[in-house]
Amino acid sequence: MNKLIASISDIQSVENLNIVNFNFNNQTLSMVSLDLDNEIKIGTIVELSAKSTHIAIAKEFSGELSYSNQIKASIVEVNNGQLLSSIKAIGEDTLLESVITSASSSKMNLKNGDKITLLIKSTELFISKVIK
Repeated sequence: MNKLIASISDIQSVENLNIVNFNFNNQTLSMVSLDLDNEIKIGTIVELSAKSTHIAIAKEFSGELSYSNQIKASIVEVNNGQLLSSIKAIGEDTLLESVITSASSSKMNLKNGDKITLLIKSTELFISKVIK
């Protein structure tokens, strides 16, 4: 499970639907949530999580995407299996892992040192722990 430490910078709510924005090393990340705990308020520091299988990779990408969370990163490890590949990258001083198909890894010719963008949908990011 990927872990990111961030502080809550904004909360927008309509009925029980919430969009929570976070400051992650001076980059804004967003999360969609149906219910929020009373501890969740602006300024709270939290640990965010995203499953490795929920992080997509873009390489040499230019243009617009609907993904709210786009983290620039550099690949530090590529493990290509028969069906799946584990891609580890450093983004904003944080080690993150994406699990994609080996066919996609091969097609993109992913290798150590490649500059990529890690993509996380706001519905796939969640608060795993309130720090303070």
